[in-house]
Amino acid sequence: MTENCQVIQLEPDPLAPYAIAPGWRAGDLLFLSGQAAIDEAGNIVGAEDFNQQVTQVFVNIDRVLTAGGSSRDKIVKVTIYLTDMDYFPQIVQARKHYFSPPYPADTIVEVKALAIPGLMVEIDVIATI
Repeated sequence: MTENCQVIQLEPDPLAPYAIAPGWRAGDLLFLSGQAAIDEAGNIVGAEDFNQQVTQVFVNIDRVLTAGGSSRDKIVKVTIYLTDMDYFPQIVQARKHYFSPPYPADTIVEVKALAIPGLMVEIDVIATI
């Protein structure tokens, strides 16, 4: 690794069992791993409840951003993975709830499945410090 890169550390780290860093700081940028509806103990939150999962995803995003020295208002790019594009209207509402103009750049894709059965949404983030 280069001198200006460091892993973002969480305690407890729910991603540790999967050999995934919560994120990396590279210079003045943070690159977060995809955040899903997993609580600090590693349990799925909101099974069968998309809105509850989105809420937990943003709790996790905020937690990693804070540990990396940033905050949600410094997010410049998100990639959103949905297991069903029928959730698109709900994710648009979530973007309006969790972000303010100017909104971050965004890519949204439908995927066949996420890493753990029962997860419906995952969001990865790039933010500034």
